[in-house]
Amino acid sequence: MSLLNQIETYQPWNEQEAADREGLLARMRRGEDLYTRSNPEAHFTASAWVVSPDRKQVLMAYHNLYDSWAWLGGHADGQQDLLAAALREVREESGLTEVRPVTPEIFSLEILTVDGHEKHGRYVSSHLHLNVTYLLEADPALPVRCKLDENSRVGWFGLEEAVAASTEPWFQERIYKKLNAKLMALGL
Repeated sequence: MSLLNQIETYQPWNEQEAADREGLLARMRRGEDLYTRSNPEAHFTASAWVVSPDRKQVLMAYHNLYDSWAWLGGHADGQQDLLAAALREVREESGLTEVRPVTPEIFSLEILTVDGHEKHGRYVSSHLHLNVTYLLEADPALPVRCKLDENSRVGWFGLEEAVAASTEPWFQERIYKKLNAKLMALGL
């Protein structure tokens, strides 16, 4: 099923997801190039809420750019299979080799604002990340490592601890708490 069809059939969890779903669909239906960073205003990213098999822990990385603990994920970079992009990003950012989808379905949708910043010595203008989140699973006993050009630490947190570890209030309240609530309510 195409990403457009997946997003069309996705049932939003809350008002934020409903509004963001409509924004994503409007851009996709206009035929914008959203899969690469050549669109400087908005492009697809794929994120992962990586949980332990017992659903009591979540994997976070300390992202250097945002100076905060955060979920794992990154740009689609031309890949239209965003689940594959999320898996790729988790492997790159954490060093995990064994990570799997809890379900292949979209777990969450977000349109995220990114402030202008320097990356690799070049200025990147403010833009939007059209984010698709997947629920993934990994064993906390497996070794993890940093991706030094992006993060300086990777670690497992209890669900509430993961929210508290972030220094980004909007992410704490609107994203991470939502992901935890949805995880518990759906019993995945």
